[in-house]
Amino acid sequence: MTPDQLSQALLHCVRRAAGSGRLPGTAVPGRIVLRRAPHGAPGWSTAVAHQLAGPAGRTPDAIARLLRDTLREETGITAAEVRDGYLTVRLDGDADTALLTELIARPAPPVLPADTRRDIARWSEATGGDPVRLLPQRAANPLFRVRYAHARTRHALRWAGHFGLTPRPAPAAHPAERPLLDALGQWSVAGNSPQRLVEVAGAWLTAEAARSTLPVGDEKPGTAHRARLALAQATATVLAGGLTQLGVSAPQHL
Repeated sequence: MTPDQLSQALLHCVRRAAGSGRLPGTAVPGRIVLRRAPHGAPGWSTAVAHQLAGPAGRTPDAIARLLRDTLREETGITAAEVRDGYLTVRLDGDADTALLTELIARPAPPVLPADTRRDIARWSEATGGDPVRLLPQRAANPLFRVRYAHARTRHALRWAGHFGLTPRPAPAAHPAERPLLDALGQWSVAGNSPQRLVEVAGAWLTAEAARSTLPVGDEKPGTAHRARLALAQATATVLAGGLTQLGVSAPQHL
């Protein structure tokens, strides 16, 4: 189960509870917002019970427990707990693999021709930031950071063939990969925004600095590199798709 599938499963639970009369007077939300569990704990957390409590005339804790008990019927979940009206759900060990597989399978977005003036204008419109601050090509510039990360992922994907490597999604094996998987999962459930793209880009660059996607020196290609390549491809898919949605080009080289 991916984070997005968890969001859909929770929405289904709310609809069932509302339809059966267990949540009277409840207007079913259009989507269930998930956040990574606080304080670095594993799993995904939602505050939807607080949103539903008033109309239903019940406490957030009571609604969260109702959703927890209904959610237990779903596969792919290892634990679900309630605290202060927040429902936190842990997905099973295949969640990372499922997320990467789903992201990699997404079709490539149309290629936008490079146009610096347009790219800066579109990014500035989306963030409300000063276009002048987007001119310097350095890490402090969020637009440059996202486009640079995309170009680096494409570089890794191009060179993978020289090592006979193909992507093979797998759970995080290196500590630096966990924040990247979290950022990719958050992007998948929270929707596209410049801030989400910056988080994904930053997490991938940090992971790449901690361990190389491709073999280095005398290092032989192996399972770990195939898993890292899957992370690179998923990151490339997210960054390219997100930039294209904003009307910004996603460079193959930078």
